[in-house]
Amino acid sequence: MRSLAIWMLLFVFVAGTAAARDETIDELKSRVQNALPQDRPRLYIQIAQLQLHSADKLYKDGDVEQARAAVDDIVAYSEKARDSATETKKHLKNVEIAVRKMAERLRDIKRTLAFEDQPPVEHAVQQLEEIRTSLLKRMFSKEKK
Repeated sequence: MRSLAIWMLLFVFVAGTAAARDETIDELKSRVQNALPQDRPRLYIQIAQLQLHSADKLYKDGDVEQARAAVDDIVAYSEKARDSATETKKHLKNVEIAVRKMAERLRDIKRTLAFEDQPPVEHAVQQLEEIRTSLLKRMFSKEKK
């Protein structure tokens, strides 16, 4: 009986975790409005990562205009994550790591695109690198805490 209860709890936990991972971009956007300030950087990064996945798929499908909009969202939500992390002084390192990985992935995507489709992606990579730089400066500044 006890092992059955443990298995049931494990099942509920795994099912709940899987449901949390399958949230859509719109659900995350609505959730971030009511989130605690210290939880917002993580949610903003999740939105940016989902948009990155979406942009990659849209570029592969040939829908360049929607892909560009998704790339713009990646930058916008990365900036929001940076601002929120800087404001709360929480999750700076996690945001920096996520932004670095997204910039690397965008560079990979850029290499697969036609020449005329590359400039917006390159501009987004540069903006993400500026976000990373500002986070690193904040993390390693000599100011007293």
